[in-house]
Amino acid sequence: MSGFLRARGTVVGLATAVVLLVAGCAKDAPQDTLKPQGPAARSIDNLMTPVFGAAGVVFVVILAACIIVPLKFRARDGEDEDDFPEQIHGNFKLEIGWTILPAMILLVVAVATVGVLFQLADEPDDPVRVEVIGQQWWWEYRYDVDNDGKFGEAGEVITANDLVIPAGRPVALSITARDVIHSFWVPALNGKRDAVPGRTHPLTIEADKPGEYIGQCTEYCGLSHANMHIKAIAVEPEEYEEWLERSAEEAPTFEESDNSIEAQGYRQFNQLLCSSCHLIDGVNNEKIDSDTGITQDEALQVSGNAPNLTHLFGRTTFAGGLFHLRKDTEECKKLGVNWAQDDEGLEECFDDAALEAWLRNPPEEKPMAPEAVPGRTGIRGMPNLNLTEEQIDQLVAYLKTLK
Repeated sequence: MSGFLRARGTVVGLATAVVLLVAGCAKDAPQDTLKPQGPAARSIDNLMTPVFGAAGVVFVVILAACIIVPLKFRARDGEDEDDFPEQIHGNFKLEIGWTILPAMILLVVAVATVGVLFQLADEPDDPVRVEVIGQQWWWEYRYDVDNDGKFGEAGEVITANDLVIPAGRPVALSITARDVIHSFWVPALNGKRDAVPGRTHPLTIEADKPGEYIGQCTEYCGLSHANMHIKAIAVEPEEYEEWLERSAEEAPTFEESDNSIEAQGYRQFNQLLCSSCHLIDGVNNEKIDSDTGITQDEALQVSGNAPNLTHLFGRTTFAGGLFHLRKDTEECKKLGVNWAQDDEGLEECFDDAALEAWLRNPPEEKPMAPEAVPGRTGIRGMPNLNLTEEQIDQLVAYLKTLK
Protein backbone atom coordinates (compact mmCIF):
# COMPACT_ATOMS: atom_id res chain seq x y z
CA MET A 1 0.00 0.00 0.00
CA SER A 2 2.84 2.38 0.89
CA GLY A 3 4.47 1.65 -2.49
CA PHE A 4 1.22 2.53 -4.27
CA LEU A 5 0.96 5.81 -2.34
CA ARG A 6 4.56 6.70 -3.17
CA ALA A 7 3.97 5.94 -6.86
CA ARG A 8 0.78 7.98 -6.89
CA GLY A 9 2.58 10.86 -5.19
CA THR A 10 5.32 10.72 -7.83
CA VAL A 11 2.78 10.80 -10.68
CA VAL A 12 0.89 13.72 -9.09
CA GLY A 13 4.14 15.61 -8.56
CA LEU A 14 5.26 15.11 -12.17
CA ALA A 15 1.82 16.05 -13.50
CA THR A 16 1.83 19.22 -11.41
CA ALA A 17 5.30 20.14 -12.69
CA VAL A 18 4.20 19.60 -16.31
CA VAL A 19 1.05 21.72 -15.82
CA LEU A 20 3.08 24.57 -14.28
CA LEU A 21 5.61 24.37 -17.13
CA VAL A 22 2.90 24.50 -19.79
CA ALA A 23 1.14 27.36 -17.97
CA GLY A 24 4.32 29.41 -18.27
CA CYS A 25 4.41 29.03 -22.07
CA ALA A 26 2.65 31.39 -24.46
CA LYS A 27 2.76 31.84 -28.21
CA ASP A 28 2.15 35.57 -27.99
CA ALA A 29 3.37 37.11 -24.73
CA PRO A 30 3.52 40.92 -25.08
CA GLN A 31 5.29 41.31 -21.73
CA ASP A 32 7.98 38.70 -22.38
CA THR A 33 11.15 40.02 -20.74
CA LEU A 34 13.22 37.48 -22.70
CA LYS A 35 12.54 39.24 -26.03
CA PRO A 36 14.42 42.56 -25.82
CA GLN A 37 13.53 45.16 -28.46
CA GLY A 38 15.89 47.97 -27.48
CA PRO A 39 19.51 48.61 -26.40
CA ALA A 40 18.81 48.83 -22.65
CA ALA A 41 16.68 45.68 -22.58
CA ARG A 42 19.27 43.88 -24.70
CA SER A 43 22.04 44.79 -22.21
CA ILE A 44 19.97 43.28 -19.41
CA ASP A 45 19.26 40.18 -21.49
CA ASN A 46 22.94 39.75 -22.41
CA LEU A 47 23.75 39.78 -18.69
CA MET A 48 20.83 37.63 -17.59
CA THR A 49 21.28 34.79 -20.10
CA PRO A 50 24.80 33.67 -19.03
CA VAL A 51 23.96 34.22 -15.35
CA PHE A 52 20.90 32.01 -15.67
CA GLY A 53 23.03 29.49 -17.58
CA ALA A 54 25.60 29.37 -14.78
CA ALA A 55 22.83 29.14 -12.17
CA GLY A 56 21.30 26.26 -14.14
CA VAL A 57 24.60 24.35 -14.12
CA VAL A 58 24.97 24.90 -10.37
CA PHE A 59 21.37 23.75 -9.86
CA VAL A 60 21.90 20.56 -11.84
CA VAL A 61 25.17 19.73 -10.01
CA ILE A 62 23.65 20.28 -6.57
CA LEU A 63 20.45 18.40 -7.46
CA ALA A 64 22.51 15.49 -8.80
CA ALA A 65 24.57 15.44 -5.59
CA CYS A 66 21.39 15.47 -3.49
CA ILE A 67 20.14 12.42 -5.38
CA ILE A 68 23.36 10.45 -5.88
CA VAL A 69 24.96 10.87 -2.44
CA PRO A 70 22.02 9.44 -0.41
CA LEU A 71 21.70 6.52 -2.85
CA LYS A 72 25.42 5.73 -2.98
CA PHE A 73 26.06 5.99 0.75
CA ARG A 74 22.81 4.55 2.10
CA ALA A 75 22.96 1.72 4.59
CA ARG A 76 23.16 -1.64 2.84
CA ASP A 77 21.45 -4.84 3.95
CA GLY A 78 23.19 -6.19 6.99
CA GLU A 79 24.99 -2.93 7.79
CA ASP A 80 24.47 -1.07 11.02
CA GLU A 81 22.45 2.04 10.26
CA ASP A 82 24.07 3.83 13.19
CA ASP A 83 27.53 3.60 11.59
CA PHE A 84 28.67 6.84 9.95
CA PRO A 85 30.34 6.70 6.53
CA GLU A 86 33.85 8.05 6.13
CA GLN A 87 33.81 11.79 6.84
CA ILE A 88 35.50 14.41 4.64
CA HIS A 89 35.71 17.10 7.31
CA GLY A 90 39.24 18.46 7.39
CA ASN A 91 39.92 17.71 3.71
CA PHE A 92 41.77 20.94 2.94
CA LYS A 93 41.58 20.71 -0.86
CA LEU A 94 37.84 20.05 -0.93
CA GLU A 95 37.02 22.78 1.58
CA ILE A 96 39.15 25.37 -0.22
CA GLY A 97 37.63 24.29 -3.56
CA TRP A 98 34.00 24.63 -2.60
CA THR A 99 34.73 27.99 -0.95
CA ILE A 100 36.75 29.56 -3.77
CA LEU A 101 34.67 28.28 -6.71
CA PRO A 102 31.36 29.89 -5.62
CA ALA A 103 33.24 33.07 -4.69
CA MET A 104 34.79 33.24 -8.17
CA ILE A 105 31.39 32.69 -9.82
CA LEU A 106 29.84 35.47 -7.73
CA LEU A 107 32.79 37.77 -8.47
CA VAL A 108 32.37 37.32 -12.24
CA VAL A 109 28.61 37.93 -11.95
CA ALA A 110 29.20 41.01 -9.78
CA VAL A 111 31.70 42.58 -12.19
CA ALA A 112 29.41 41.97 -15.18
CA THR A 113 26.39 43.32 -13.27
CA VAL A 114 28.15 46.52 -12.19
CA GLY A 115 29.29 47.09 -15.78
CA VAL A 116 25.71 46.81 -17.07
CA LEU A 117 24.42 49.10 -14.29
CA PHE A 118 26.92 51.82 -15.25
CA GLN A 119 26.02 51.35 -18.91
CA LEU A 120 22.29 51.76 -18.16
CA ALA A 121 22.97 54.84 -16.01
CA ASP A 122 24.80 56.71 -18.82
CA GLU A 123 23.05 59.88 -19.99
CA PRO A 124 22.04 59.38 -23.65
CA ASP A 125 22.87 61.92 -26.36
CA ASP A 126 20.04 64.08 -27.70
CA PRO A 127 17.17 62.21 -26.00
CA VAL A 128 13.46 62.90 -26.08
CA ARG A 129 12.60 63.96 -22.53
CA VAL A 130 9.33 62.84 -20.96
CA GLU A 131 8.02 63.08 -17.41
CA VAL A 132 6.10 59.98 -16.36
CA ILE A 133 3.58 60.43 -13.54
CA GLY A 134 1.92 57.40 -11.99
CA GLN A 135 -1.41 57.72 -10.20
CA GLN A 136 -4.38 55.54 -9.31
CA TRP A 137 -4.73 53.98 -11.85
CA TRP A 138 -3.24 55.44 -15.01
CA TRP A 139 -0.07 57.02 -16.38
CA GLU A 140 0.40 60.64 -17.45
CA TYR A 141 3.15 61.74 -19.88
CA ARG A 142 4.49 65.30 -20.14
CA TYR A 143 6.85 66.06 -23.03
CA ASP A 144 9.67 68.60 -22.75
CA VAL A 145 9.14 69.91 -26.27
CA ASP A 146 11.58 72.85 -26.05
CA ASN A 147 14.20 70.81 -24.16
CA ASP A 148 14.52 73.29 -21.30
CA GLY A 149 14.28 70.66 -18.57
CA LYS A 150 10.73 71.65 -17.58
CA PHE A 151 7.67 69.55 -18.21
CA GLY A 152 4.05 70.41 -18.93
CA GLU A 153 4.48 74.12 -19.53
CA ALA A 154 1.83 76.02 -21.47
CA GLY A 155 1.96 75.02 -25.14
CA GLU A 156 3.72 71.72 -24.44
CA VAL A 157 2.31 68.22 -24.76
CA ILE A 158 0.46 66.48 -21.93
CA THR A 159 -1.11 63.11 -22.67
CA ALA A 160 -2.06 59.85 -20.95
CA ASN A 161 -2.08 56.06 -21.38
CA ASP A 162 -0.08 55.88 -24.66
CA LEU A 163 3.61 56.84 -24.49
CA VAL A 164 4.43 57.84 -28.08
CA ILE A 165 8.17 57.79 -28.88
CA PRO A 166 10.35 57.95 -32.00
CA ALA A 167 11.94 54.62 -32.97
CA GLY A 168 15.72 54.50 -32.92
CA ARG A 169 16.12 57.48 -30.57
CA PRO A 170 16.72 57.34 -26.79
CA VAL A 171 13.93 58.59 -24.54
CA ALA A 172 14.95 59.91 -21.10
CA LEU A 173 12.10 59.37 -18.66
CA SER A 174 11.75 61.21 -15.35
CA ILE A 175 9.47 59.00 -13.28
CA THR A 176 7.43 60.12 -10.27
CA ALA A 177 3.96 59.66 -8.74
CA ARG A 178 1.15 61.78 -7.30
CA ASP A 179 -0.44 59.47 -4.74
CA VAL A 180 1.16 56.12 -3.82
CA ILE A 181 4.19 54.18 -5.04
CA HIS A 182 3.85 52.70 -8.52
CA SER A 183 6.40 50.95 -10.74
CA PHE A 184 6.96 51.58 -14.45
CA TRP A 185 7.97 48.57 -16.55
CA VAL A 186 7.99 47.98 -20.30
CA PRO A 187 9.91 44.65 -20.45
CA ALA A 188 10.91 44.88 -24.11
CA LEU A 189 12.57 48.30 -23.63
CA ASN A 190 14.18 48.29 -20.15
CA GLY A 191 13.85 47.13 -16.57
CA LYS A 192 11.59 48.43 -13.82
CA ARG A 193 11.75 51.80 -12.12
CA ASP A 194 9.67 52.84 -9.10
CA ALA A 195 7.43 55.89 -9.29
CA VAL A 196 7.54 57.49 -5.83
CA PRO A 197 5.68 60.63 -4.69
CA GLY A 198 8.09 63.50 -4.06
CA ARG A 199 10.98 61.82 -5.87
CA THR A 200 12.13 61.58 -9.49
CA HIS A 201 13.82 58.47 -10.86
CA PRO A 202 15.51 58.45 -14.31
CA LEU A 203 15.10 55.66 -16.86
CA THR A 204 16.15 55.52 -20.51
CA ILE A 205 14.20 53.51 -23.07
CA GLU A 206 14.70 53.11 -26.80
CA ALA A 207 12.88 50.97 -29.36
CA ASP A 208 14.78 49.40 -32.24
CA LYS A 209 11.89 49.74 -34.64
CA PRO A 210 8.28 50.99 -34.82
CA GLY A 211 5.77 48.91 -32.88
CA GLU A 212 3.67 48.68 -29.75
CA TYR A 213 5.41 47.63 -26.55
CA ILE A 214 3.20 46.59 -23.65
CA GLY A 215 4.00 47.13 -19.99
CA GLN A 216 2.43 47.14 -16.56
CA CYS A 217 2.58 48.81 -13.18
CA THR A 218 4.49 46.27 -11.06
CA GLU A 219 4.11 47.78 -7.58
CA TYR A 220 0.83 47.00 -5.83
CA CYS A 221 -0.93 50.36 -5.73
CA GLY A 222 -4.50 49.63 -4.71
CA LEU A 223 -7.79 48.32 -6.00
CA SER A 224 -7.12 48.52 -9.76
CA HIS A 225 -3.37 47.85 -9.75
CA ALA A 226 -3.75 44.98 -12.22
CA ASN A 227 -5.62 47.32 -14.58
CA MET A 228 -2.87 49.97 -14.71
CA HIS A 229 -1.42 49.17 -18.12
CA ILE A 230 1.36 50.79 -20.13
CA LYS A 231 1.62 51.03 -23.91
CA ALA A 232 4.73 52.52 -25.49
CA ILE A 233 4.15 53.18 -29.19
CA ALA A 234 7.30 53.65 -31.25
CA VAL A 235 6.77 55.36 -34.61
CA GLU A 236 8.95 56.62 -37.44
CA PRO A 237 10.64 59.97 -36.59
CA GLU A 238 8.54 61.82 -39.20
CA GLU A 239 5.30 60.40 -37.78
CA TYR A 240 6.45 61.30 -34.26
CA GLU A 241 7.10 64.92 -35.23
CA GLU A 242 3.68 65.11 -36.86
CA TRP A 243 2.02 63.67 -33.75
CA LEU A 244 3.99 66.02 -31.47
CA GLU A 245 3.07 69.12 -33.46
CA ARG A 246 -0.60 68.18 -33.56
CA SER A 247 -0.64 67.31 -29.84
CA ALA A 248 0.53 70.80 -28.90
CA GLU A 249 -2.52 72.43 -30.53
CA GLU A 250 -5.61 73.50 -28.62
CA ALA A 251 -8.90 71.67 -29.05
CA PRO A 252 -11.71 73.02 -31.26
CA THR A 253 -14.63 74.93 -29.72
CA PHE A 254 -18.24 75.42 -30.84
CA GLU A 255 -20.47 78.49 -31.04
CA GLU A 256 -23.68 78.67 -29.02
CA SER A 257 -25.62 78.89 -32.28
CA ASP A 258 -24.18 75.55 -33.48
CA ASN A 259 -26.75 72.81 -32.88
CA SER A 260 -24.79 69.87 -34.28
CA ILE A 261 -24.48 66.74 -32.12
CA GLU A 262 -20.79 67.56 -31.62
CA ALA A 263 -21.66 71.05 -30.33
CA GLN A 264 -24.29 69.56 -28.03
CA GLY A 265 -21.65 67.19 -26.65
CA TYR A 266 -19.28 70.15 -26.20
CA ARG A 267 -21.89 71.90 -24.09
CA GLN A 268 -22.60 68.71 -22.13
CA PHE A 269 -18.89 68.40 -21.32
CA ASN A 270 -18.77 71.94 -19.94
CA GLN A 271 -22.02 71.65 -17.99
CA LEU A 272 -21.35 68.26 -16.39
CA LEU A 273 -18.71 67.31 -13.82
CA CYS A 274 -16.40 66.27 -16.71
CA SER A 275 -14.98 69.79 -17.11
CA SER A 276 -14.23 70.04 -13.38
CA CYS A 277 -11.71 67.19 -13.56
CA HIS A 278 -10.53 66.72 -17.18
CA LEU A 279 -8.56 69.49 -18.86
CA ILE A 280 -9.12 70.21 -22.55
CA ASP A 281 -6.74 72.97 -23.61
CA GLY A 282 -8.62 75.89 -25.08
CA VAL A 283 -11.93 74.77 -23.62
CA ASN A 284 -11.96 74.78 -19.81
CA ASN A 285 -8.57 76.20 -18.78
CA GLU A 286 -10.27 78.60 -16.38
CA LYS A 287 -11.48 75.65 -14.29
CA ILE A 288 -8.18 73.74 -14.26
CA ASP A 289 -4.57 74.93 -14.12
CA SER A 290 -3.39 74.31 -17.69
CA ASP A 291 0.26 73.93 -16.61
CA THR A 292 -0.24 71.40 -13.82
CA GLY A 293 -3.61 69.87 -14.69
CA ILE A 294 -4.64 70.27 -11.06
CA THR A 295 -8.33 70.99 -10.47
CA GLN A 296 -9.30 74.04 -8.47
CA ASP A 297 -11.49 71.85 -6.26
CA GLU A 298 -8.95 69.21 -5.22
CA ALA A 299 -11.59 67.54 -3.05
CA LEU A 300 -12.98 66.05 -6.26
CA GLN A 301 -10.11 63.59 -6.49
CA VAL A 302 -7.28 62.30 -4.34
CA SER A 303 -4.56 63.40 -6.78
CA GLY A 304 -6.42 66.52 -7.93
CA ASN A 305 -5.72 65.36 -11.46
CA ALA A 306 -7.48 63.48 -14.27
CA PRO A 307 -6.29 62.53 -17.78
CA ASN A 308 -5.89 65.45 -20.19
CA LEU A 309 -8.40 64.92 -23.01
CA THR A 310 -7.19 67.61 -25.45
CA HIS A 311 -6.17 65.03 -28.06
CA LEU A 312 -8.00 61.95 -26.81
CA PHE A 313 -8.26 60.46 -30.29
CA GLY A 314 -4.53 60.82 -30.79
CA ARG A 315 -4.34 57.77 -28.50
CA THR A 316 -5.28 54.15 -28.94
CA THR A 317 -6.44 53.37 -25.39
CA PHE A 318 -8.18 54.96 -22.41
CA ALA A 319 -8.92 54.24 -18.72
CA GLY A 320 -5.32 53.43 -17.83
CA GLY A 321 -4.77 51.50 -21.07
CA LEU A 322 -7.44 48.99 -20.07
CA PHE A 323 -9.79 49.65 -23.00
CA HIS A 324 -9.25 50.32 -26.69
CA LEU A 325 -10.24 53.49 -28.48
CA ARG A 326 -8.82 52.05 -31.67
CA LYS A 327 -9.90 48.49 -32.43
CA ASP A 328 -7.10 46.05 -31.77
CA THR A 329 -6.97 44.57 -35.27
CA GLU A 330 -3.94 44.30 -37.54
CA GLU A 331 -5.57 46.59 -40.14
CA CYS A 332 -6.21 49.29 -37.53
CA LYS A 333 -2.78 48.89 -35.93
CA LYS A 334 -1.20 49.70 -39.30
CA LEU A 335 -2.76 53.19 -39.08
CA GLY A 336 -0.61 53.88 -35.99
CA VAL A 337 -1.16 56.88 -33.72
CA ASN A 338 -2.68 58.89 -36.58
CA TRP A 339 -5.52 56.42 -37.02
CA ALA A 340 -8.26 58.96 -36.26
CA GLN A 341 -6.97 61.74 -38.51
CA ASP A 342 -8.65 60.20 -41.53
CA ASP A 343 -12.46 60.01 -41.43
CA GLU A 344 -12.42 56.54 -42.96
CA GLY A 345 -9.91 55.30 -40.37
CA LEU A 346 -12.00 56.80 -37.57
CA GLU A 347 -15.16 55.19 -38.93
CA GLU A 348 -13.59 51.76 -39.39
CA CYS A 349 -11.40 51.56 -36.29
CA PHE A 350 -13.16 53.46 -33.50
CA ASP A 351 -14.29 51.05 -30.76
CA ASP A 352 -17.41 53.04 -29.90
CA ALA A 353 -18.92 50.28 -27.74
CA ALA A 354 -16.02 50.43 -25.27
CA LEU A 355 -16.18 54.22 -24.85
CA GLU A 356 -19.97 54.22 -24.55
CA ALA A 357 -19.86 51.49 -21.88
CA TRP A 358 -17.29 53.52 -19.95
CA LEU A 359 -19.39 56.68 -20.00
CA ARG A 360 -22.47 54.70 -19.01
CA ASN A 361 -20.95 53.36 -15.77
CA PRO A 362 -17.17 53.68 -15.23
CA PRO A 363 -16.99 51.92 -11.84
CA GLU A 364 -18.64 48.88 -13.38
CA GLU A 365 -15.99 48.72 -16.09
CA LYS A 366 -12.94 49.23 -13.86
CA PRO A 367 -12.66 48.68 -10.08
CA MET A 368 -12.17 52.10 -8.47
CA ALA A 369 -13.38 53.97 -5.40
CA PRO A 370 -15.42 56.82 -6.84
CA GLU A 371 -17.75 57.37 -3.90
CA ALA A 372 -17.00 59.76 -1.08
CA VAL A 373 -16.15 57.79 2.07
CA PRO A 374 -16.20 59.28 5.61
CA GLY A 375 -12.67 59.94 6.80
CA ARG A 376 -11.19 59.89 3.28
CA THR A 377 -10.50 63.04 1.29
CA GLY A 378 -11.39 62.97 -2.38
CA ILE A 379 -12.33 60.12 -4.67
CA ARG A 380 -10.32 57.65 -6.73
CA GLY A 381 -11.37 57.15 -10.31
CA MET A 382 -14.32 58.34 -12.34
CA PRO A 383 -17.79 58.26 -10.76
CA ASN A 384 -21.01 57.19 -12.44
CA LEU A 385 -22.61 60.42 -13.67
CA ASN A 386 -25.86 58.60 -14.54
CA LEU A 387 -25.81 59.91 -18.10
CA THR A 388 -28.72 59.32 -20.42
CA GLU A 389 -28.15 57.54 -23.71
CA GLU A 390 -28.68 60.85 -25.50
CA GLN A 391 -25.99 62.51 -23.40
CA ILE A 392 -23.63 59.61 -24.08
CA ASP A 393 -24.17 59.90 -27.85
CA GLN A 394 -23.55 63.66 -27.69
CA LEU A 395 -20.39 63.29 -25.60
CA VAL A 396 -18.97 60.55 -27.86
CA ALA A 397 -19.61 62.74 -30.91
CA TYR A 398 -17.78 65.64 -29.27
CA LEU A 399 -14.88 63.53 -28.01
CA LYS A 400 -14.32 62.28 -31.57
CA THR A 401 -13.38 65.86 -32.53
CA LEU A 402 -10.46 65.78 -30.08
CA LYS A 403 -7.88 64.46 -32.52
